[in-house]
Amino acid sequence: MFGFALKRLFGVAVTLIVAAAIIFFLLDILPGDPARFMLGINATEDAVAALRVELGLDQSAFNRFFGWGAGVIQGDLGISFSQRMPVSQLMSERLQVSLPLALSALTLSTLIGLPMGIVAAQNRGKFGDSFTMTLAQIGIAIPNFWFAMLLVLAFAVTWRIFPPGGFVPWSENPLVAAKSLVLPAIALALPQAAILARVMRTALVDVIQADFIRTAMAKGLTKKQAIWRHGVRNALLPVLTIMGLQFAFLIAGTIIVENVFYLPGLGRLIFSAISARDLIVVRSAILVLVAMVIVVMFLVDLAYAFIDPRIRTGGQSIGN
Repeated sequence: MFGFALKRLFGVAVTLIVAAAIIFFLLDILPGDPARFMLGINATEDAVAALRVELGLDQSAFNRFFGWGAGVIQGDLGISFSQRMPVSQLMSERLQVSLPLALSALTLSTLIGLPMGIVAAQNRGKFGDSFTMTLAQIGIAIPNFWFAMLLVLAFAVTWRIFPPGGFVPWSENPLVAAKSLVLPAIALALPQAAILARVMRTALVDVIQADFIRTAMAKGLTKKQAIWRHGVRNALLPVLTIMGLQFAFLIAGTIIVENVFYLPGLGRLIFSAISARDLIVVRSAILVLVAMVIVVMFLVDLAYAFIDPRIRTGGQSIGN
């Protein structure tokens, strides 16, 4: 297991380096002069030239890339030129919203989606299967921003159980901060739960037909016991892949829901930085998002190896 993890860590490092290079140079070749854009069309040439020096735009692209990379390794993501604040500080403030929101949504979607898929597989071809998969299809079809607005109308405007939007910092009132994330988390989680339910059902239906399930039932286990003891674990591999991809979507794709609920998250930070042509914020924020996704997929790989030892042994049995 340790050797398997080391190999995957090496892959993570290479992927991060390649991703950083792609992010930097793709943003670097965008048309237009960031200094001119930030100062406006009425700025003097001297002012533009001074800002270009401050931004490091007078240096070659490779020098700027290695300088930025060295800073990232040391934890220095640079200074936002639109807000005049360290990018790391801006992102730490926004991640206090986006990260708990994404983790809450992922947890909620897992708690809803996996049992739905298991119930549907157990009742394959019956009413429970059709009913569950119909709900899942509806969940996939409904846009999360529209569902978010329905939640606001129902639970914030009509019943006033949860706040309609905004966010109170965790340090001021943790309870109010948590309540502010309930509706956004539900809006993000339900469509993802529907996807998980369908994937779990499909994977488990295939596993139920396997020989080892019939063997377990022949030894005296009921169908339900065989599914829960032996089937679910073997059906989790494709589900873990979907969960890893869902986390990537949740952490990077919350910009619409954050705008619906006026949450000061990472998505809104990137959007405002793009509008202000603050490339250092855009570059660093995207890199952090990519790094988080890569780390999550690394954890998914480790979970694969834990669930199925053949993965870490190259497809061979443990005894070989």
